[in-house]
Amino acid sequence: MAGHGTEEHPHGADRLCEAGDRVYSRAVRRGRVPRTDAEPVPCLMDLALLHPDPDDMDWLVPTSPQEVMTRLLRGVYDEVRESQRRVGSAVSAFERYAGLGRQLQALTSPGGGTAIRVLDGLSRIQAAMDEATAACTTEVLTVQPGGIRREEELTEGLHRALALRGRGVRMRDLYTHVARHGQGLLTYLELMGDAVEARTLDEVIDRLILFDRTVAFIPANAERTMALELRHPGLVEYLVTVFERLWRLALPLTAPLPDTGIEGISHRERTIAALLAEGHQDAVIAERLGISVRTCRAHIARLSDTLGAVSRTQLGVRIAQVGLDGPPHSGPPGPPAPVRVAGRGSPSVR
Repeated sequence: MAGHGTEEHPHGADRLCEAGDRVYSRAVRRGRVPRTDAEPVPCLMDLALLHPDPDDMDWLVPTSPQEVMTRLLRGVYDEVRESQRRVGSAVSAFERYAGLGRQLQALTSPGGGTAIRVLDGLSRIQAAMDEATAACTTEVLTVQPGGIRREEELTEGLHRALALRGRGVRMRDLYTHVARHGQGLLTYLELMGDAVEARTLDEVIDRLILFDRTVAFIPANAERTMALELRHPGLVEYLVTVFERLWRLALPLTAPLPDTGIEGISHRERTIAALLAEGHQDAVIAERLGISVRTCRAHIARLSDTLGAVSRTQLGVRIAQVGLDGPPHSGPPGPPAPVRVAGRGSPSVR
């Protein structure tokens, strides 16, 4: 879309240029258009009249004319005394488009809103999150993958968290165990007080934010420059179930990590051993646990030394011999059992 700017399309959604009118009309009639068709008319993307197809990012689907009209009128009504002519123009324009796209009803949720909406760009993601925050009245559930949270990440959403706390909204956050070591997270939780409850797991799913169990946000690409806004009751209920099951397995932030029962092997090394036994590479293990590849390899080296392994193959055998090849136990630790480390003398208990 290089070479095209908003200066070439100095208009609003109520009076499209001829090129934009042709492409949008075609999209409404057919249900979608190739992304290349919209490149000469960036106004359609700028005005959110077209957005990426969740099933194929090379195609664009039209925002329903009714939804466009509602969004437009929401801003127009703020200036109704000065903009009555534009209100009539917007209604007239989108009544014509509304007759073209009856097939778009299949893309809407039972409640009448868009079931899946692609948010392309950080500004649109932020705007949608702010809108959901403003409408939230009861509960927010979040899953925050990765390791230690950077200060800028925590500051970015702080205004929303404080607004929610001010309205009495309860928040529950899931992090990886690594996040426990970040002072920024501890400061954030101290600031939020009893409005936020945090728990941790060895690894969590990708980022998830749920508002009032009615709308969910998940990433749509690896760079997190695109997101999906989900409002379909079935999808949202499924994500709530996933969160609740992870929550039951997680440990409160104030609770200590369980003991592995093997002297010299930490809880994190126990988790790495289980992932190695599943055949994962170092980079994959590091990403899942929210640590750097260098840190991951340092843990593997210490694990090899503790188990007396001189190669990756031998390390795999040692892991199986001492029973580290199963998923680590995240609940309250039971009494440790004596474990003999292969290649060592007497059994050791921790």
